[in-house]
Amino acid sequence: MGNLTHQLLSVTIVLAAVQLISSYSFRNCIAEADSDGKTFNCIHRNAMNIFDIVSDLPPSAINLTILRTRLTHLPNNSFSNLADLQHLRIANNSLTTISQLAFQGLYQLKTLNMSLNKISELNPSLFKDLQNLTSLFMANNALKQLPEDIFSSVLKLDTLILRQNSLSDFSGIAKSVAHLTNLTTLDLCFNNLTSLKHSNVSLPQSLTVLYVCKNNLLTLGCQPSFLSFINILDLSYNSRLPTKAFDQIDLSTINYLLLHSTNVTIVEFLNISNINPSHVDFSGTGLNNDSMLKELCILLKKRLKEKNLKNLNLGNNGIRKLTNNTLSYCPNITGALDLSRNNLKNTYCLEFLERHVYIEDFKAEHSHLCSLKYCKTNKTFRLKKMENLSYRYNRILKVDPYAFYNTPNLRTLQLNINTIAFLHKHALKGLKKLETLRLDNNLLTDLFNVTFEDLVSLQILNLRNNRISVIFKRTFFNLKFLNTLDLGGNKITHFQQSGFDGLKSLSKLYLDGNQLKHIDPVLYHAFQDTLTVLDLQSNQICYVTETHESPFMNLSRLTDLKLDRQRPNGLTVLPRTLLRGLYSLKSLYLTNNNIYHLAPDTFDDLTDLSFLTLDNCCVGVKKLEPGVFKNLRNLTRLAAENMGIQNFSKEVFGNLTQLRSLQLNRNAMQTLSVDALMGLPMLRYLDIRDNPVSCTCNNGPLQNYTKNNTDVQVVYLYNLSCQHNRKLKFHNFDTKVCRGDIGMYLFFSTSAAIFLFTIIPLFYVKLYWKMKYSYYVFRAWFSEQWSRLHEEEENCKYDAFISYNSSDEQWVMDQLLPNLEGGGSSFKLCLHHRDFELGRDIVDNIVSAVYSSRKTICVVSRNFLQSEWCSLEIQLASYRLFDEHRDVLLLVFLEPISERQLSSYHRMRKVMLKKTYLQWPGSDCTNPTQAQELFWNQLRRAIKTGTRLETEECSATHESKEAEDFKEERSDENFYLQP
Repeated sequence: MGNLTHQLLSVTIVLAAVQLISSYSFRNCIAEADSDGKTFNCIHRNAMNIFDIVSDLPPSAINLTILRTRLTHLPNNSFSNLADLQHLRIANNSLTTISQLAFQGLYQLKTLNMSLNKISELNPSLFKDLQNLTSLFMANNALKQLPEDIFSSVLKLDTLILRQNSLSDFSGIAKSVAHLTNLTTLDLCFNNLTSLKHSNVSLPQSLTVLYVCKNNLLTLGCQPSFLSFINILDLSYNSRLPTKAFDQIDLSTINYLLLHSTNVTIVEFLNISNINPSHVDFSGTGLNNDSMLKELCILLKKRLKEKNLKNLNLGNNGIRKLTNNTLSYCPNITGALDLSRNNLKNTYCLEFLERHVYIEDFKAEHSHLCSLKYCKTNKTFRLKKMENLSYRYNRILKVDPYAFYNTPNLRTLQLNINTIAFLHKHALKGLKKLETLRLDNNLLTDLFNVTFEDLVSLQILNLRNNRISVIFKRTFFNLKFLNTLDLGGNKITHFQQSGFDGLKSLSKLYLDGNQLKHIDPVLYHAFQDTLTVLDLQSNQICYVTETHESPFMNLSRLTDLKLDRQRPNGLTVLPRTLLRGLYSLKSLYLTNNNIYHLAPDTFDDLTDLSFLTLDNCCVGVKKLEPGVFKNLRNLTRLAAENMGIQNFSKEVFGNLTQLRSLQLNRNAMQTLSVDALMGLPMLRYLDIRDNPVSCTCNNGPLQNYTKNNTDVQVVYLYNLSCQHNRKLKFHNFDTKVCRGDIGMYLFFSTSAAIFLFTIIPLFYVKLYWKMKYSYYVFRAWFSEQWSRLHEEEENCKYDAFISYNSSDEQWVMDQLLPNLEGGGSSFKLCLHHRDFELGRDIVDNIVSAVYSSRKTICVVSRNFLQSEWCSLEIQLASYRLFDEHRDVLLLVFLEPISERQLSSYHRMRKVMLKKTYLQWPGSDCTNPTQAQELFWNQLRRAIKTGTRLETEECSATHESKEAEDFKEERSDENFYLQP
C-alpha cells in the first residue's frame, strides 16, 4: 500500500511538472540564464517541503542546487520527476532525516552533495538507484557510523568526503568501502577516529588519497601493507599520534605525507620508516632550532644518497633564525623551500642558501620579517635558478637597495600583505627577468621614476591598496611589456603628464577606489591601441552638464569599462558624448551613480556591447526615452535593477534583438508591454520581482505571456504579488472580465445609460399616459370588454362621466348634480363614489366610465392638476378626442389657473387651444346668479352635442391643427430643455 501511494505521488508530481513547465517559471528555483533550462538554483527559500521546491522543475534538469532552505526531511520519491539529474547539491540546510527511497529513480546522478546538514543516520538502501554516482559529499553532518552495505550499489564512486562528522569506527568505514574498486579519494578528517584498525578488511587498492587529519588517533593499528597503495596521506593535527605508530608500516608508495601537529619525532620517524624523505612535508613538526635542522639535513642526505632534494617544507616550526650553516648539510634543494609561518625576523640576503644556488622557489610568508636588507656586498652569491620568491603576510616596513641582487633570475616576486612604507628606488635593481611583482596591501606612498627601470620584462604589476597619491612622470617608462597595472584602492588624485608613458603593451588598467575627479584623455595616448580593460569605479568623477568631450574617443580596443559607484553622490550627469568612440566595448558598468537623465543618444556608439549594468544607477522615477538602446543590437544581458523605471515599451527596448537576460526587479513599472517583450526574440531570462504590477485588465496580456511563453523564464512568477493586494498573486488574478474590449463595453454602456436618462423624462412627460392608457386598453380587451367599450353612443350608459378631485366634491354635489340630474335636465351622470363597480380594479372602472359615457367632464382646479387619477382620466378622454376623433371632453375650470401652472400639462393645453372651455363664475363677478345660469345652459348644450367630429370640419381645419400642434410641441420641447 505504501509503495502504491509513493507511485501515485510520483505520477502526480510528474503531471504537475508537465503542466507548470509551460509557464517556464518556478516557485522556489531559478534556472541559470545560459544553461538552457538544465541548471537550477534554489537558494534562500522558506519552503519546508522538498516537493514545494522541485515539483515544478522540468524533467530535463541536470544540475540542481538547494541551498540555505528550511528543509528537515527528504521523503520517498523526492526527485522522481527529475530522472535526468546528474549533479545534486542539498547543502547548508537543516536536513536531519532521509527516507529510504528518497533518491529513487536517479539512475543518472553522478554527484551528490549533502554537506552542512544535521544528518545523523543513513538508511542502508538509501543509494540503491545511484549506480552512476562518482562523488559523494557528506561533510559537516552528525554521522556516527555507516551501515555496512550503504555503498553496495554505488560501484562507480571515486570520491567520498565524510569530514567533520562523529565517526569513530574505522573498521566499519573500511567494510562499507572495501568493494568500491573505483574509489580514489577518502576524506575522514575532523572525526573521532582513534585508530585505523580494520578487522582483516582491506581498503580498495584503487584508493590513492586518504585524509585522516584532526582525529584522535593514538595509533595506526593497521597491517603493514594496509597503506601500501596510498599516494597522499594526511595525518596532521592528531596530536597524540606517536612515532612508533609507523613501525613496520609500508609507506613506500607515499608521494606526500603530512604530519603537521602530531607527536611524531621526525628524525626518529625517518629512521624507522621506508618512506622517501623527499615526500614528507616537515611543516609543523617541531624543527625549531639549528641542531634539529642540522640532524634532519644529515639524515636526508644519507637517505637520498647524495641526490638532490626536490622540495623542502619547513613552515610553521617556530624557526627564529637561519645561519649560513643551517641548511649546508642538506642535499641540494632544486625545487622549492618553504619557511612560511615561522618567527624569522630577517633572511640575511638568503645567505643560508649559498650552497643551494639552483633553488627555484622560496617562500617566507606569515613570518615576522621587518625589512629586506642591502645585499650587494663583496660576499654576494647568485641564486642562478630562483624564479619565485614570496614574502607575503609579514611585517616588512622597508626594502633596502639591491635587496634582491643575488636573485637576478626571479620571475615572480610577492611582497604583498606587509607594512612596507618605504621601497628604496633601487630596491628592485637587477630584476631584469621579473614578470610578476606584487606590492599590494602595503603602506607605500611614493613611486620614483627609477623604481621600476630595471624591470624590462615585467608583465603584471600590482600596487593595489597602498597610499599612493600621485603618479609622477615616467614612473613606468621602461615597462614596455607590462600587460596589467593595478593601482586600485590608493589615494591618487592626478597623474603627472607622461605618467603613463612607456606602457606600450598595457591591456588592463585598474584605477578603482582612488580620488580622481576627472578623466584626462591625454594620459591614455601611450596605450590607446592596446587597452582592453579600464576600471574607474569608486572615484570622485562627477559631471554637471551633458556636453563634455569624450575621454575615451581613441580607446578603440577597450572592451570593459567600469564607472560605477562614483563618490560621494555618483556621476549625477551622464554626458551624452561621454562614451563616444567605444565601438569595441563589450561590458559597461554604471551602477550606483544617481544619474538623473539618460539622453537618447548616450549609448549610440556602443554597437558591440554585450553586457550593460545600470543597477541603482539613477535617482527617482525614470521614464526612459525612446531610442536610448536603439544601437545595442548585440546586447545579451541588461541589468536594470532599482532604476526607478516607469515604462517598458517597444520604443525603448525594441531593438535589443539579441538580449537573453533582462533584470528589471525593484522598479516602478505597473505594466509591461507584451509587444515589447515579443520584440525580444532571444530573451530567455526575465526578472520583474518587486515591481508594483497591477492586477488589472491592462496586464491581462502580460499575465498570459508569463504563463504561456515556454522560451522565457520569469523569475519567481508565482511569488509576484499584485500592487493593491499583496495577498493576491499576479499569475492567477481573474482576467475573465477582460476577454472583450472593456473600453468599448464601457463606452457603449455609458452612452446607452446617458441616452436613457436623457430620453426617459421626455417620454415620461409626453407619452406616459398614452402608454399607460394603451396598457389598460389592452387589459380591457383581454378581459373581453373591448367590444363593450366601443359600442355606439346611443347605447352609452351615461351622458357624462364627471372627473374631479375629492377636495372639489362639495361643489360637484351642491352645484353640478342638482343642475344636471335635477331640475328637469334628466342627464345621467357617472360619479366614481357612486357608480364605480365594487371590487373591480380602479383603472378598469375609470376606463369603463370614460368609454361608457358620451362625454367626460373634467372639473379642473389646482388640486385636480396634482391628482394622478384625475390626470389618467383626462388623458383617456383626450386620447378619444385626438386619436379616435370623438368630441367627448369638456373642461370646466373652477378657479383661474395661470399659464405657468398649466405648462406641464400639454395635453390639457392642447384641448384648450382646440376647444372652448367653461370657467365657473365665482361670487366676485358683477351678477353671479345670471352668470351661473348662463354657465349651466352652456354646459347642458355641450353635453347634448354628438360625439362624432364632422369630416368637413376635420378636413377644413387639418392644416391649421398641424401648425398649432407643431407650435405646441416646440413650446413643450423648449420647456423641457430649460434647466
